[in-house]
Amino acid sequence: MAKIIALAGKGGVGKTTISSAFVRILGESHPDAKILAIDADPAVGLATALGVEVSETLDDIRRRIIEQAEAGAGKEALELLGEVRYRIFDALVETERFSFLAIGRPEGAGCYCAVNAYLKEVIDMVSKDFDFVVIDGEAGIEQVNRRVMEKVTHLFLVTDASKKGFQVIRSIKQVADELVLYEKCGVIVNRAEDPEMVRDLLEPDAERDHDGNDAAPLSFQGMEVLTIIPRDQAHARNDILGKTIFELPAEAPVLQGAREALERMK
Repeated sequence: MAKIIALAGKGGVGKTTISSAFVRILGESHPDAKILAIDADPAVGLATALGVEVSETLDDIRRRIIEQAEAGAGKEALELLGEVRYRIFDALVETERFSFLAIGRPEGAGCYCAVNAYLKEVIDMVSKDFDFVVIDGEAGIEQVNRRVMEKVTHLFLVTDASKKGFQVIRSIKQVADELVLYEKCGVIVNRAEDPEMVRDLLEPDAERDHDGNDAAPLSFQGMEVLTIIPRDQAHARNDILGKTIFELPAEAPVLQGAREALERMK
């Protein structure tokens, strides 16, 4: 059974960077595993981070199927469903390390309700063919609220060191507890200017041993804090130069933090 890993949190906290780091780390630690990266954020940043070119998105497929049905193509519902599956696998970008699928950006104004509903079915459909599925979720709570992430096994809540960021992941966790069938859930604090200050605020000094090491896991309102990642200058430089996550030095803080988060979630 596939491990379906999803990242959620407010916009601008680095979900895409950590998602791409997860794809790299899982590929390195499980070289024979089949990995699928899903860019579920309409901003389509994961493709850039992973260095893939996308020619067809999930919404492109959805719209063509709808147009075909509305044009009276004469196909029965079951035949159309079979064609959807074929087209989705045809739209996957295949690399030596992983496969990739993008949700896309619906044309015109309006919400993403239709494509999100479609994405939920796609996750269920294609995950059976992979060992790991990494989903870079859109900002906020919408995809969790609409049960897009219903079958997720590992939910990573990503925040920066801000009150707003922590408020968002708290809200996501409350909804996920009702609507997501996750096995494990944990928090990643990213882009921390002062990791030690964040650590002290999350855990009372009494819970540290005399050497200053953690005697117990950090937590935020009952959620385990898996890692605190400092602001990463190596990644910032990489980003400016347009390099992918695979060109980032192995010792870069974002990779070390992502690795720690995966290990803590087993």
